[in-house]
Amino acid sequence: MSASPAVVMRLVASAYSVAEKAGSIVRKVLHSGDLGIVEKTGANDLQTLADRLAQQSICASLSRRFPKITIIGEEELPFEEAKEDLIENGQAEEILQKSCPAEYSGLKEEELVVWVDPLDGTKEYTEGLLDNVTVLIGIAYGGRAIAGVINQPFYNYQLGAGAGLGRTMWGMLGLGAFGFQLKEVPGDRRIVTTTRSHSNKVVTDCVDAMEPHEVIRVGGAGNKIIQLVEGKASAYVFASPGCKKWDTCAPEAILHAVGGKLTDMHGNAYCYDANVRHMNSAGVLATLRNHEYYVSRVPQSVLQALKTD
Repeated sequence: MSASPAVVMRLVASAYSVAEKAGSIVRKVLHSGDLGIVEKTGANDLQTLADRLAQQSICASLSRRFPKITIIGEEELPFEEAKEDLIENGQAEEILQKSCPAEYSGLKEEELVVWVDPLDGTKEYTEGLLDNVTVLIGIAYGGRAIAGVINQPFYNYQLGAGAGLGRTMWGMLGLGAFGFQLKEVPGDRRIVTTTRSHSNKVVTDCVDAMEPHEVIRVGGAGNKIIQLVEGKASAYVFASPGCKKWDTCAPEAILHAVGGKLTDMHGNAYCYDANVRHMNSAGVLATLRNHEYYVSRVPQSVLQALKTD
């Protein structure tokens, strides 16, 4: 009998099952017809019943099994005991059977920080743009995003009743990424994906400076990173402080696991320690390949507008 899996592998395996449970909660709320929408800071910053229940489910499930990890969730919710039907105790067997990269095999629970976005793309969710919606669970150690899980609750929804609805992908540094087919945009094409609802002149100037052949405007940070790893876009360019650590931790880990890169607009890495500011105040620049090209194209005016912390 081999030794029991490393703590971080058990955490990723749990996060996988927990993300699937959160995805089913997100679908259930939509089908109920009552989204329970409240505005947080304005019409572009919404919270729904699905955000609240999915976060409760994720945080309660993970902290019950891993009481010493630090969990930081997007939604500021009053503490209440999660109902038992929100708890997910399962763990993805395929993950438990993988060998943990040596550098992470001795990690302890208290060294790990989990960043949770229970429903990334809330505005799109309320507008029926369901392919933009993801559940994000990122795991960080020593300030770096080392593993991540992305669930797409409505993957395949346009194919109708017969199609399997939803999918979950995951990745870990030193292991790779799973649950999707890695593809690249043909080398001579520059396709930039950027924000759908948070644009302004700085954002537009920066996108234009990349000299893209095509620009795709969609919602959700998780969704944009999926576009990069599935060959639909070559760069995710968001020259604005609107993104938070829970938006980028899981996607960054998956992107980095397949050789991509996510930084701020200056080319600096983000830190995911428990005590960092939540805002990614110097924007987000993510690529599968040729990161230096895109960093080099960022206009001086944009760099001035987005000072690093």
